[in-house]
Amino acid sequence: MGKIKIIKGDITKLRCDAIVNAANSSLLGGGGVDGAIHRAAGPELLAECRTLGGCCTGEAKITKGYNLPARFVIHTVGPIYYEHSAVEAEALLSACYENSLKLAREKGLKTIAFPLISAGVYGYPQSEAIRVAVETMKGHAEEFDELTLVLFGEREFGFAGEMFGEFISTPSSTR
Repeated sequence: MGKIKIIKGDITKLRCDAIVNAANSSLLGGGGVDGAIHRAAGPELLAECRTLGGCCTGEAKITKGYNLPARFVIHTVGPIYYEHSAVEAEALLSACYENSLKLAREKGLKTIAFPLISAGVYGYPQSEAIRVAVETMKGHAEEFDELTLVLFGEREFGFAGEMFGEFISTPSSTR
């Protein structure tokens, strides 16, 4: 079975097969993790994204990683929480993780890092977003060498520690 870990850090610095981008439907960059990934990858990422024709909520598309340490970027569009019922929002958020992992599997990728999708400006409650992320990752862990949930802030890292302490990885315990 593959390893699941939760870390606090900057997803744009991770060396892995693919990082997942919490993108908007245009795939042309934005704020938060999306903007950070586009800035770190360089203008070639935007150029490739322009050829993809956008992406619907819950779906995923893949590009090269360009100047990132990750070989690929999987772009997925999370739900805007208040635009859906809680049940619909959870189904769409779960689809983001499922479809990202499906794309990774199809490409033969083994190490994937996710941000906390939809839990920033899209308003998904952080603790619920963490639960959906980890539960979905657990369902696919055996198919990958390593699945990482990368949290940026102390608040969500604290929630993750309370909920899934067994997966918390500190810098000294990472490879």
